[in-house]
Amino acid sequence: MKNGLNLTMLTDFYEITMSNGYFEHGLKDRRVCFDMFFRRVPDNGGFALMMGLEQLIDYIKNLKFDEKDIEYLRNKGMFSEEFLEYLKNFEFTSDVWAVEEGTPIFPHEPIVKVIGPAIEAQFIETMLLLTINHQCLIGTKTNRIVRAAKGRPVMEFGSRRAQGPNGAIEGARAAYIAGCAGTACTISDIVYKTPALGTMAHSWIQMFDNEYEAFMAYAKVYPQNCTLLVDTYNVLKSGIPNAIRVFKEYLIPNGYTNGGIRIDSGDITYLTKKARKMLDDAGLKNIKIVISNSLDEYIIRDLLVQGAEIDSFGVGERLITSKSEPVFGGVYKLASVYDGDVEIPKIKLSENVEKITNPCNKKLVRLYSKETNKAIADVLLLNDEPTPDGSDYEIFDPNHTWKRKTVTNYYAKELLVPIFKNGKCVYKSPEIKDIRKYCLEQVDTLWDEVKRFENPHDYYVDLSQKLWDIKHKLLSEHK
Repeated sequence: MKNGLNLTMLTDFYEITMSNGYFEHGLKDRRVCFDMFFRRVPDNGGFALMMGLEQLIDYIKNLKFDEKDIEYLRNKGMFSEEFLEYLKNFEFTSDVWAVEEGTPIFPHEPIVKVIGPAIEAQFIETMLLLTINHQCLIGTKTNRIVRAAKGRPVMEFGSRRAQGPNGAIEGARAAYIAGCAGTACTISDIVYKTPALGTMAHSWIQMFDNEYEAFMAYAKVYPQNCTLLVDTYNVLKSGIPNAIRVFKEYLIPNGYTNGGIRIDSGDITYLTKKARKMLDDAGLKNIKIVISNSLDEYIIRDLLVQGAEIDSFGVGERLITSKSEPVFGGVYKLASVYDGDVEIPKIKLSENVEKITNPCNKKLVRLYSKETNKAIADVLLLNDEPTPDGSDYEIFDPNHTWKRKTVTNYYAKELLVPIFKNGKCVYKSPEIKDIRKYCLEQVDTLWDEVKRFENPHDYYVDLSQKLWDIKHKLLSEHK
C-alpha cells in the first residue's frame, strides 16, 4: 500500500487472465521457477548494479486483494466466483532469492529467482520488473557519472525532470546507493534518508534589487557552507565579484570559510578556470566551485580532461532519466516447472541468440582472486550442484565452448540469497548508508577494464558443464 493505493493491481491484465486460466485448469498449485535477468548493459557498459530489492520486498509483504479489487474483476465478467474467492483469500507462499542491492550484475544471470505456485510466481511479474528495472537503470547510470567525477562529490538534482513522483523518489534512492553524495529530492531524504542538498535558484537573485543584495541576504540566512549561484547575469563581470565581496565582507569575518559558488551555464571549462583564479587572487582558496547544467559522464570526463577547475557536480535530467538509454531490459522468464519433486527444465528459443534463456533452477556464483580480491568470473550452476570450493575449476564460454580456462587460487561467493521462504520474509534490508558502502566496495572488485565507458572488457558469465548439457539437449530437441 502506497499513498492509499493498493499496488497489488499494478499488474499487466494478462497476468490476471493467465492466473484465472491456471485456476480453471487445475494448475494454480503447480510449482514453477521463474528468473529475472537482463540481456545487455545500458550505454554499452561493462556491468550494471542491482537495485530496488527493498521496494520489491515491501510490495510482496503487502500483496493482497481488497474488496474494490475483487469487485473490479467481477465487473469485467470474465472470472469465476471460485477464482475471485481464491483471490479474496490470497496469501503469498512462494520462495524468493535475489542478488543483494549494490552488487554488480551482468547479462543473462538470474538476479531474482521465484519458486512457488504458478499463479503467485506469475502475478508478481510486473511490479518485480518495474521496481528492479527502474532502480537498476538509475543506479547503473549514476555510478558511471560518479566514476567520471574522479572522487569529486556528485549531487542528484533531477527531481523536476523525473518520470513522475516515484521516478524522483526511488531514483534518488538508487542514485545515492550508487555513489551520489546526496539529492535535491527532499521527500527521498524523509523516506530513505538520502541526504537532501541544495542552495538557490536564479529566481532568488531576481527577487532582489541587485545581485550583491541577493547574495548577502542569502549568506546571512545560511552562512554555513554558503554556495552562491553566480551566472544569473554575468559570471565574470558581476557574479564572482559580488560573491567575493560577500565572502570577504560578511562570511569570513564571521568565521565561515567553507562556502562555494555554482555555475549553471556557459563554457564551463573557461569559466571555472577564470573563477578559480579570481577566487585565489582574492585569497579565497577554500571557496569551492560547483557546476551543473545537463551533465553526464562524458561531459564530466571531458571537462576534467580539459583542466576545468571543479570541486563538485550537480547532475539532473541525464541521471534521473538515464537519458542516453532510458530502458533497463530486465525480463522474467519461466525456467522450470515441477511434477511433484521432479524438475522439468524449460527454455525459450529465438532466432535472436540473445533471447534464448537458460533453463533450470540455478544458483549464481562469483569467483574472486585470493591474490587481488578482484572478480574473475560468474558461473551459473544447477541449484543442487556444489559451489566451487577453491580447488582448480574449469570455466568455459557457453557460446564458444573451446574457450576454456582453469581458475586457481580463488574463493567463491553465492550471490542469490534467500529473501522469502514459504511466503515469509527472511531477509532484513540493510540501512541505505550500508548498502551504499557495500555497492562502492563491490564496484572496486571489478577490473578497470570492465569499468571502461567505451569497449569494456566482456566479463565472463559461464554455465557449469551440467547446465550447459541440459541447455544444449533442449536446443537440440526443439530444432
